[in-house]
Amino acid sequence: MAHQIEQMAYVGATPWHGLGNQLTQKQPIDVWQREAGMDWQIQESPVHFKADTIGSLGTIHSFPEQKVLFRSDTKAPLSVVSQRYHTVQPREVLEFYRDLTEVSGYELETAGVLKGGRKFWALARTGQSTSLKGNDQVNGYLLLATSCDGTLATTATPTTVRVVCNNTLTIALDGTSRAIKVPHNTRFNPQAVKKQLGIAVSQWDDFMYRMRALAERKVQWHEALGFFMNVLCDTSPNSQLPEVLPNERALRKVQSLYEGQGRGATLESANGTAWGLLNAVTEYVDHERRARSTEYRMDSAWFGQGAQIKQRALDTALRMVA
Repeated sequence: MAHQIEQMAYVGATPWHGLGNQLTQKQPIDVWQREAGMDWQIQESPVHFKADTIGSLGTIHSFPEQKVLFRSDTKAPLSVVSQRYHTVQPREVLEFYRDLTEVSGYELETAGVLKGGRKFWALARTGQSTSLKGNDQVNGYLLLATSCDGTLATTATPTTVRVVCNNTLTIALDGTSRAIKVPHNTRFNPQAVKKQLGIAVSQWDDFMYRMRALAERKVQWHEALGFFMNVLCDTSPNSQLPEVLPNERALRKVQSLYEGQGRGATLESANGTAWGLLNAVTEYVDHERRARSTEYRMDSAWFGQGAQIKQRALDTALRMVA
């Protein structure tokens, strides 16, 4: 099966998606750019089309409202967009972290390209870390990702990674993500985004305070079933169970992860708690959910339906400790 990931690189332990070229720590941006498959540029060309006429070779016309984006290295087309579309280059995503890694103690951990260059990202550890009871460690990260086909705004997302299982979760409070999004009809200003992110990153303590509350919240078996039904089958806690459950396979899988099969499920913080419920869902989305490939699962877990399921799980869990 063809990889969606054109190429990627990482430092340290193999990342949760299990893909990429391993680098030693503290590599310069130029090395990351090469090893992560990001050493090319997005180029533009006006849209032209051929209008065939009887008895002639046809004439070439232009369509000035649109432009074709293509890779500088392979010349492979990436998308057709409007003239108002502002591209963000692969190197710009890595350069975003230069002062953060050189001055603020961040460390790049993974970077790469999805869908042949239509999406690319870099993920850096912020240095923030918290241990829940039972030595359940959670680290802070910052994910910067963008697309050149209109499927994703340039988005900087404060993220957590639970060490024991590599589960990823977007930091969100009061039902809203702390992600900073720059649509492609606006020029990407890295310094303005970092200024906004300063506020988001400072909310780490507040977010982890709520995660501790989830780890303290004991859960009855009927609450666990209601949680999973709500998150995966979109049923309200008080509604009558249908005879045939939608998404029954997923429901059985997350229950088994919660009840001890999940990585870290037996830790004191997760065993029989709301934190355990949340991590059963995140582990299912990141590692177990059916997908055409690991790359498709990763794309979904960060940017697609998988990310929405994890957000719904977080919102539902937080209501249990509100």
